[in-house]
Amino acid sequence: MADYDFDIGILGGGAAGLTIASGAAQLGARTLLVEKENELGGDCLHYGCVPSKTLIKTAHVYHLMKNANAFGLPQIEVHPVDYKDVVNRIQSVISTIQDHDSEERFCSLGARVEFGKASFTDEHTIRLNGSSYSAKNWVIATGSSPGIPLIEGLDKTPFITNKEIFSLDHLPKSMIILGAGPIATEMAQAFCRLGSKVTVVQRSDQILSKEDKDMADGVMNVLSSEGVLFHLKASVLHTKELGREKEVVIKKGNGEEVSLKAEMILVAMGRKPNIEGLGLEGISVAFDKKGITVDNRMRTTQKHIYAAGDITGAYQFTHAAGYEGGIVISNAVFHLPRKADYAFLPWCTYTDPELANIGMNEKRAKAAGIDYSVWTEKFRDNDRSLAEGERVGKIKMILNESEKPVGIQILGPKAGELIGEWVAVLNGKVKLSTLASAVHPYPTLGEINKRVAGTYFSPKIFSDRVKRGLKFFFNLKGRACG
Repeated sequence: MADYDFDIGILGGGAAGLTIASGAAQLGARTLLVEKENELGGDCLHYGCVPSKTLIKTAHVYHLMKNANAFGLPQIEVHPVDYKDVVNRIQSVISTIQDHDSEERFCSLGARVEFGKASFTDEHTIRLNGSSYSAKNWVIATGSSPGIPLIEGLDKTPFITNKEIFSLDHLPKSMIILGAGPIATEMAQAFCRLGSKVTVVQRSDQILSKEDKDMADGVMNVLSSEGVLFHLKASVLHTKELGREKEVVIKKGNGEEVSLKAEMILVAMGRKPNIEGLGLEGISVAFDKKGITVDNRMRTTQKHIYAAGDITGAYQFTHAAGYEGGIVISNAVFHLPRKADYAFLPWCTYTDPELANIGMNEKRAKAAGIDYSVWTEKFRDNDRSLAEGERVGKIKMILNESEKPVGIQILGPKAGELIGEWVAVLNGKVKLSTLASAVHPYPTLGEINKRVAGTYFSPKIFSDRVKRGLKFFFNLKGRACG
């Protein structure tokens, strides 16, 4: 049997890598964790989830300050935002979390941490900073980076991505955002609320193209009402540096060419896997432009080499990466053949209102050929929502032909929190009748989950057939009014 330096080696110190390193080391596996940047935490901590949600909260508070009169409060004078102060707050939050994702903590758990760019020299060995390290099992969790589209002139036009947006030295007066996915949409609203003039250019006929159009349009309508300008079904022809401004020339669906100008361009048109320089070609690990190919046990074409997180190109969420990390630990450390199951993986876009999902939406149900029905409840009918001044949004429940829930979408206040109940319901195979009969505290937003389940049962319970039966057996007298 070959003698390796480590039981398991991990490339990448983001969500997946940290989950695996922590679990493997605490289980007694000799563990090596390699990170190419100077600190652990990955994109989520430094350029993604953490700074974006911090910025979104700041923008939300500023928006409330500017709209105090909507809550019966005196309107106050609100001064312009100093973005340096916003950046300082973002960095303070990152620093606090960084303590948890530190080299010292992982060393205390038993994992060795090394920094630098690693490359495979054979299927069990990497070269790092002039030294070689071997491991019985390897995990590639190197994440993803912003995808830069091939647009004429973009290589000569200064632009930013999510890697720069949270450390700007000032608030841009105007911004053109290329793309309308979750990152683009969240940042469009946040910067508009902070005071930037924001324009979004999207290739398809809706924002958040993976979502059902009615839900995505609900988000867009709110952003439009706040001042964000959208150009849908528009292709970017070319860009140009104009000094203090940048120009983006687009072609609209009707063939009209329009010149847009702004101080800053944010490119948010997808992600690319961080594969370059790993030496995968030399060890027969299959990959394509989307990422590394894995099976449902997170194994690559080399069965002792696993991949997890954004690098697979599948579900690019921090919680998905953590989940996949757990799958790797089961297979590589416990040697239990656990398989990944994404049927009820939740996700959320953190606009205001939020848009949260679990399971299938209508688009996916149609693509799967499922005969489904849709049941909805609106937030304007929820007492707590009205008390908080929230009147936009709805919950949408998708039932299959067996009348079992296969997916939930929630567009509304704190949708990301409300979807948590459905995580338990769907993964725990809880009956819809159990949810409908469960007592929820009043007044809460969570009542909307109970209400939509009750909406499904109401026509059955209050049907003419049931009324006729009750009248026959118990001599009920019927209506007392009208």
